Amino acid sequence: MSIAIIGAGNRIFMPVCGNDPEARARVLALAAKLGFDAVDCGELRAARYLEPLAMAWIHLAFRMGQGRRFAFARITR
Repeated sequence: MSIAIIGAGNRIFMPVCGNDPEARARVLALAAKLGFDAVDCGELRAARYLEPLAMAWIHLAFRMGQGRRFAFARITR
C-alpha cells in the first residue's frame, strides 16, 4: 500500500482526536511521517465535528459515483 500525495503541494488531511495528549502526539507524528497533513483537533469530544466530513466523503464516493480514490485537503493561505 502506498500513500498518494495530492497535487499542488497539498497533502491529505488527517484529523486526530483523543483524550490522551501523549498518545495523540504519537499518532500525529506517525501520520505526518506517512505523509499526511496531520492536524491536532484536541480531545475526543471534537470528533463529533469530524463525523459530517466522513459522511460527505461517503456520499460523494458512493451515492454520487465518484469512487473511493479521493481525499480532502486542508488549504492554508
